[in-house]
Amino acid sequence: MTAGTALAARTTTAEHELAALQREHGRPLFALLLRLSDGDRQRAEDLVQETLVRAWQHPEALRADAFDSVRPWLLTVGRRLAIDARRARQARPAEVGDAVLENAPVCADHAEQAAAALDVREAVKTLTPEHREVLVLVYFQGASVAEAAEALGIPPGTVKSRAFYALRALRRVLPGYAPDLG
Repeated sequence: MTAGTALAARTTTAEHELAALQREHGRPLFALLLRLSDGDRQRAEDLVQETLVRAWQHPEALRADAFDSVRPWLLTVGRRLAIDARRARQARPAEVGDAVLENAPVCADHAEQAAAALDVREAVKTLTPEHREVLVLVYFQGASVAEAAEALGIPPGTVKSRAFYALRALRRVLPGYAPDLG
């Protein structure tokens, strides 16, 4: 018998042993793993497959004379794999399906925000200095009308009217940015 023939015979024997394990212990192993994976059949099938791979990788454990059946060993390995898989899922963000993504709101990316900021900056430059001062104080620095009036030395009513006309001018220069305000 050549080395290749001996290897093929061992591989065939290992495959037959693995198939016998699957036939004899597959259903109880699957039932346990299905419970441990909260009814997720695909995950349970993956865990059964991984358990059988571990059995194939450790044939010495399957031939030990310390126990009558290999089922307790298989169930223990499967249970530990299920626990490890659950911990791994909890350690990373939850997976979402395509249907959830279709309904998710689309957020503007940073490039769009940067472009909009540049557009607004250029539009503000087109305002008169008086209108620009009021907008900067009230909208960009968060000052109240009274605070802006005191800082600029003008009446509060003038601050309000300048802010109104400044925003109206910006709407004309920036069409499409705030269509609901026009």
